[in-house]
Amino acid sequence: MSNQPPVNPDLRPPVPRQPQRRWWHSIFASPAVPRPAVRSRVTFRQDVPQPLLVPAKGDAFDFRLHAVYAWTASNMSFEELRARAEGLLPWAGGIVRERSIDLAREHEPHRAHDLERALNNLLMHQRWPQDSNLPQFGVHLRVSPDERVRERLRPYWERRIELECQHELQKIRAWQADDLTRRWAAVLQSLEDDPVTGHAAHLAGAEFAEVFHRYVEERRGVIPDLVTLLREAVKGHGDLGLGPSEYTQAWDVALRTYERQHGLSGRAN
Repeated sequence: MSNQPPVNPDLRPPVPRQPQRRWWHSIFASPAVPRPAVRSRVTFRQDVPQPLLVPAKGDAFDFRLHAVYAWTASNMSFEELRARAEGLLPWAGGIVRERSIDLAREHEPHRAHDLERALNNLLMHQRWPQDSNLPQFGVHLRVSPDERVRERLRPYWERRIELECQHELQKIRAWQADDLTRRWAAVLQSLEDDPVTGHAAHLAGAEFAEVFHRYVEERRGVIPDLVTLLREAVKGHGDLGLGPSEYTQAWDVALRTYERQHGLSGRAN
């Protein structure tokens, strides 16, 4: 026997009631709000092969302005923007030339790089026309000097390049000579302190042995002269009757230390 209540087959599940629509709903219904259309933005880069000519300082030579235009437009296809840009090119070139003439006349004919930097700083944040609903363009310029100026600059740069290369070579040679000198000085100093180096030097070659012995003899010739100078300094200070002092004691210590280092302790005073 089931614990569930019996089900009457004639009964159907209730249907949810729909909200009743009144007659005034059709009159005062809220209109649907249209979604704002998304404006698409198209860009076109236009490289112009023919340069614009503007006079340099003195009006004897011209600068050549190579322009690259960046066109933008909204709600327009790429092909339409390109066609509009090509049609507006003479107008755009006139604007760029007009904005550039005054600044170009402030620069000497061989200062094309300085003019290029100045013009791009002036024009980089400007766009034409001012109406954003129309196709707009910005511009970037590359400036080159007059061909006659280029020919006159060529010998200067050829000579400058040659001098800079020679300077670099001399610096390398000087560095190598300094490094080699320091290394040989260290070798000679270490060999001089070794009693067997006089004979060992011959094993390194006749040229090296000759240089080494000449070096040792010159050093030995200088030592007695220096010792004599030190002795005279100490003796002369005593002859003046100044008595012992820190000065004479320091000279005497230096003298005796130098004599011991070079084996001169047995020389007569």
